[in-house]
Amino acid sequence: MAVLETAQGRTIAYEKTDGSGPTVVFLGGLKSDMQGTKAIHLEDWAIAKGRAFLRFDYSGHGESSGTFTDGCIGDWAEDTAQALEKLTDGPLILVGSSMGGWQALLAAKRTPERIAGLVTIAAAPDFTEDSMWASFDAAQREELTSKGQVALPSDYGEPYIITKRMIEDGRNQLVLRDPLELPFPTRFLQGTADEDVDMSLALKLLAHASGSDMRLTLVDGADHRFSDNACLALIEQAVEDVIMAGENTL
Repeated sequence: MAVLETAQGRTIAYEKTDGSGPTVVFLGGLKSDMQGTKAIHLEDWAIAKGRAFLRFDYSGHGESSGTFTDGCIGDWAEDTAQALEKLTDGPLILVGSSMGGWQALLAAKRTPERIAGLVTIAAAPDFTEDSMWASFDAAQREELTSKGQVALPSDYGEPYIITKRMIEDGRNQLVLRDPLELPFPTRFLQGTADEDVDMSLALKLLAHASGSDMRLTLVDGADHRFSDNACLALIEQAVEDVIMAGENTL
């Protein structure tokens, strides 16, 4: 494991594999880390294919500095921007899972000229507003306002502590309210049995974004983890597909 000191004073843990380009970058989900099944599987795939690959932990996640409750979508977008700027060269294939899908879209808006392809897995853009805030009842909204945070149950362990800062900052990072140009090969992957991100969001994202080569694959019965052997094979296929599609347009 190596570390990157960011311009914002945060320490980002990462693992980088040298190889041919474009560099494949895995962007994990909320409270996930770079040791997850999908990240490790893609790294193994990259090594086998001789592809350059990067995985890292956002601040407040995994081995990086900070605590989760101090962070927000904008902070993790800064972490992503620093990792892409300082740890990679040339074109990029972004692979974003859940909240990482939102981060991938933010990165694509920030530096579209570097993006050679995009793959999202149960992408969750704008979830702080459309999923969290929209679903809070009056008591939860009052608790968030008065105490600065609210606890949400999680199927993945301890409750998520959602802060007022995360909700407020999320409103500055929304990608589904304004035009979203994706001028590169894009593949959206989504399970129909996902209880965290409904497949209607994948359809909304496909309808909202614009690009000449966008495809959505719905996997019957797949859940939010999207990590069984069949799903992992689909992720590999999607990454190879966008790489090949990009090369064919050169």
